[in-house]
Amino acid sequence: MKNKGIILGLLLISFAITSFKIAFNPGVESVNLPVNKNQGVVVVALYTSQGCSSCPPADVLLDQVKKEFSEEVIPLSYHVDYWNYIGWKDPFSKAIYTKKQTAYNYKFKNRSNYTPQVVVNGVTHFVGSNSSEMYANINTYKKIKPSNKLTLTYVKASVNTINFDYEITGDLSNKKLRVVLVLDKRVTEVKRGENRNRTLVNSNIVVAEKYLNLKTNNSEAIQIPDSVLPNEKISLVLIAENSALDITGATKISVNR
Repeated sequence: MKNKGIILGLLLISFAITSFKIAFNPGVESVNLPVNKNQGVVVVALYTSQGCSSCPPADVLLDQVKKEFSEEVIPLSYHVDYWNYIGWKDPFSKAIYTKKQTAYNYKFKNRSNYTPQVVVNGVTHFVGSNSSEMYANINTYKKIKPSNKLTLTYVKASVNTINFDYEITGDLSNKKLRVVLVLDKRVTEVKRGENRNRTLVNSNIVVAEKYLNLKTNNSEAIQIPDSVLPNEKISLVLIAENSALDITGATKISVNR
């Protein structure tokens, strides 16, 4: 009986150690970041370019917002491609992001795209370096509860893929769901173009995005592009939107690799 008690004790200790390792192993599962659990979530999408001389102040403001409103705001930096002809090709620019901005400006009845432009929750827009508009919009939309609640779980990253489970509640009629992969920060020395010889700091850079098959819950995956280095911080954002491109819910999660 004494030996059985010793063996049982050792098994319990082993189980406790294993559980501790799983709980604190960042490669096993990430944890949802606190995003204003009791009220609204504000998605601030900046349309910017490393080739635009007016954009760096907006990039700085977005990073400031990220630090000040970590529990209310999900900042996203979309790099458009229509400044690339000036002489500097923005390494994060994609034509699909320009197309995305065009859809918003069609909705807003703007005659053309412009940078820097901020779109808040798909509902309002303004010049991205305008701090008074930025703070006014954040203070307005953080008080509005979203109509959809989203949760990300079992987020596991391999070398070039992130697998995750999601759940969405609320009215799903006329809704779409997209997942966004966000690079925390990158410093770039610009050699040519309007920002030549400047060192730019970009944060919350959208490096991948795709729409998902909308279900109340499902398992999905997104590829990590080669442009993301192994030691760089990344996060995953899940966004619900309606047919008018208004954002109806969002959440974010830090991804450990």
